[in-house]
Amino acid sequence: MAVRAEQPQIQQSNTTASAPYVSGNWLWTALGYLSMIFCIVLIGLPVYWMVIGAFKNTVEVYKIPPTWIPQQPTVTNFITAWQSAPFGRYYINTLLTTILGSGFEILFAVTSAYAFVFLRFPKRDWVFIVLLAALMVPGQVTILPNYLTIAKLGWINTYQGIVVPGASVAYGTFLLRQYYKTLPIEVLDAAKVDGADHLRTLWSIVTPLAKPAIISFGLLSVVAKWNDFLWPLIVTNTKEMRVLPIGVYWLMVEEGTIDWGVVMSGALFVVLPVALVFLYAQRYIVEGIAAGAVKG
Repeated sequence: MAVRAEQPQIQQSNTTASAPYVSGNWLWTALGYLSMIFCIVLIGLPVYWMVIGAFKNTVEVYKIPPTWIPQQPTVTNFITAWQSAPFGRYYINTLLTTILGSGFEILFAVTSAYAFVFLRFPKRDWVFIVLLAALMVPGQVTILPNYLTIAKLGWINTYQGIVVPGASVAYGTFLLRQYYKTLPIEVLDAAKVDGADHLRTLWSIVTPLAKPAIISFGLLSVVAKWNDFLWPLIVTNTKEMRVLPIGVYWLMVEEGTIDWGVVMSGALFVVLPVALVFLYAQRYIVEGIAAGAVKG
C-alpha cells in the first residue's frame, strides 16, 4: 500500500521537472524558425526585387513608394538587354570556360585527393600542409603574377588564358581528401586482392563511393566559374571574348542613365541557368560537405 501511495507523487514530480525543459525547447525551436525566416527574407528579398524589376519600366523602377508587383509587366527589358550586348556570344564563352575550368578542377581534385589518402610518398604530410597554406592566400594576391605569366605565354584574350590559372584549387583537394578518409577500407582492400591498380580503384571504387562529395564540389566550382568577373575582365580585351558577368557590367556602363530594368534582365540571363542547376542538385552539396566533415 505504501508503494502505491508514492507512485502518483513520483509521476507528478517528473511532470513538473520536464515542464521547464519543454518550455526551453519550444523557445529554441521558435528562435530557430525566426532565424530561418530572417535569412530567407535577407537573401530572397534582393532576388525577388531583381525578378520584378526585370518586368518593370524605368518609371516604375524609380517609383516611391516602391511597387512589389509590377503594375504594367513588360518583356521589353529582356529584348533590349539581349540586343544591347552580344549575349549569345557571352553565353558561348561562359559555357566553354565553365565546362573546361570546372572539368579540370574536378579532375585534379579527384586525383590529388586520392594520392594524399591512398598513396605513400615522401613528405606527404608536408605537401598537404603546403596545400592547406594555399587556402589562406586570397585570390587577388595571385592576379598580377598570373597575368604576367599569361602575357608571356601569349594567352591574353584567349580561352586558355581564362581557364588555366584557375584550373586547380586547393579547396577541392581538401574536401575530397576528407571524404575519401571516410570510405570503408575493406572495399579498397578487396579491390587490391582482386588485382586492381590505382587507376582502376579510383575509377571503379573510390569515384562511385565519393559521388556526393564530387558532385557537391563540382556544383560549387560551376557556380564560381559561371559568376567569375574579375579575372576574365583583366585577361580579355574584346567583346568577342567577354563572359556573361562582364556583359551585365557593360549594360550599366554603356547607358548614360542606368536603365535598371534592362540591367536586371541581363542579370537574370546570368543567374537563371546556374540557379536551376544548383536547385536540382543542392542535396548533394549538403550530403557531400556533411559527410566530409565526419572524419578528419
